[in-house]
Amino acid sequence: MNPYILATLLFGLGLGTTITFASSHWLFAWMGLEINTLAIIPLMAQSHHPRTVEATTKYFLAQATAAAMLLFASISNAWLSGQWDIHQMSHPLPTTLITLALALKIGLAPLHTWMPEVLQGLDLTTGLILSTWQKLAPFCLLLQVQPANATLLLVLGITSTLVGGWGGLNQTQLRKILAYSSIAHLGWMILVLQFSPSLTFLTLLVYFIMTFSLFISFKISNATNINTLATSWAKAPALTSIIPLILLSLGGLPPLTGFLPKWLILQELTKQDLAPLATVAALSALLSLFFYLRLSYTMTLTMTPNNLTATLPWRLPSLQTTLPLAIASSATICLLPLAPATAALFTW
Repeated sequence: MNPYILATLLFGLGLGTTITFASSHWLFAWMGLEINTLAIIPLMAQSHHPRTVEATTKYFLAQATAAAMLLFASISNAWLSGQWDIHQMSHPLPTTLITLALALKIGLAPLHTWMPEVLQGLDLTTGLILSTWQKLAPFCLLLQVQPANATLLLVLGITSTLVGGWGGLNQTQLRKILAYSSIAHLGWMILVLQFSPSLTFLTLLVYFIMTFSLFISFKISNATNINTLATSWAKAPALTSIIPLILLSLGGLPPLTGFLPKWLILQELTKQDLAPLATVAALSALLSLFFYLRLSYTMTLTMTPNNLTATLPWRLPSLQTTLPLAIASSATICLLPLAPATAALFTW
């Protein structure tokens, strides 16, 4: 892609998110989300492969549906209450519609079905943008819109954690596994959104760091399915020793960084007298941990078939910059000792 066009599209991504961040009017927020969607679509379809074009079309239809729902709900709110302000959501019907529209935008279960299919059709770099940056603007609006019916967010959250854990069990494609991982992590964030928005922000931040580490690791090792992970030790032994730690951190296993937000969320849910919900969420984390362990097992404890037709890849020097991966993976693995300071900052 032409670097000038690429710079324009990345500027559009940043502009759309910034407009949504800064807006207090529903039309401006909707406009920012639309700019964001239109900026990423050429990035998604740049390879012109039929699978990529199909994924881009599915993404466009899902986002257009969510944007239409959002616009309809904000117009309904203006009609019912006379207010366009984001903080003046008084009627339960438009509030519920907007929550569902934003859930469709970020891929919360049961509105998640587009997410694995779209991510499977994209390259890892665009998939990283879709899994991280594209979540920011809808999450900003969700933080500002507190639904009148608190049960809706809890149902969306617990459904997402269960579907994200259950859906990834029988997958062999890494991008689909990452999509279900994203759905499960979003469920954890939504569970605690109405009780502690700052804790949701902390979980989102930790999720971004861990997902960035994993996507960059897979990109450097050029892995797209489980079978290619078995040959990664021949290409990058050091990376092969780091990726299982990143995966276990995503699964929330102590003493890694991913345990911190899950620990604090379970503590907050228990404080709110939602111990059964916290128990179901903790059990759903075991489902996710299973497929992370399966990936770790494939990388570290299995060997690729050694026959005449299966040739091992050459260990060539990587031309990609590894400093961002070094910083992100260190943060993914080593930040749990900062838990008291983090808890003091984010759980006021």
